[in-house]
Amino acid sequence: MGGEEGEPLLCLEGVGVAYPGGIRALHPASLRFGMGQFVVLLGSSGAGKSTPLRSINQLVAPTEGRVTARGFGDLEGRELRRLRATTGMIFQQHQLVGRQTAFRSVLNGRLGRYPFWRTCLPFPEADQRLALRCLDRVGLLDKAMVRTDQLSGGQQQRVGIARALAQEPTIILADEPVASLDPANARGFLDLLRGICREDRILAVLSLHQVDLAKDYADRVVGLRAGRVVFDGPPGALSQAVLTDLYGAGDAAPELPGKSIPYPGGVSRLHKLAV
Repeated sequence: MGGEEGEPLLCLEGVGVAYPGGIRALHPASLRFGMGQFVVLLGSSGAGKSTPLRSINQLVAPTEGRVTARGFGDLEGRELRRLRATTGMIFQQHQLVGRQTAFRSVLNGRLGRYPFWRTCLPFPEADQRLALRCLDRVGLLDKAMVRTDQLSGGQQQRVGIARALAQEPTIILADEPVASLDPANARGFLDLLRGICREDRILAVLSLHQVDLAKDYADRVVGLRAGRVVFDGPPGALSQAVLTDLYGAGDAAPELPGKSIPYPGGVSRLHKLAV
């Protein structure tokens, strides 16, 4: 299981986000993340899960506090670009160009490594070999030359993992990555992502609203409600009282899930499934 080892890899120090008109997306929060952790930001829709996630690489700029990362200076200018180049991002709606092949889509993960003028030239052979290895890791090597708009939703999301891996990341961020997938494909995706992150010691921070998935996959759960961190601990500490605090009383509060059925065959079968 992932966990912190020595100096944290990533810190949010009193990070808050406010918008004009007094709209508060995130109340000041301090969080420390270690190498290899698989962290789930949990909460209902509109709870503010995406804001701390996107504050890490400053797709949403904090209005107070600061983000620090091991091995980086102040995260602005060149240092921010360097962090973004080594931080993989997986989106809910894939963010793929439909007319591009899976291979080209994965190669796009290398763009942040080069100045603009260099992106007008063909990718080096080393990058192309890396992209093929990344596709192989997610079980899509045989789909390398298929347009992404001809792939299923589950396959497109695996292309998203491969594109993130092509960045050779130390951090992977995933914003509601399984919201558009059916339950079997959602578990297949999380099996694959968690397995790769553990093998490569990558810090993964992902937002979810499904309590059962958070309990089954997370090393650590950070619960948010109305833009406030109201829980931070192991998934085993997610009691019914905590869920009520997260989701509110009454029908909005989910029941604490029982033991769920794992994805059939685990990660090893993903290479054989046409998801």
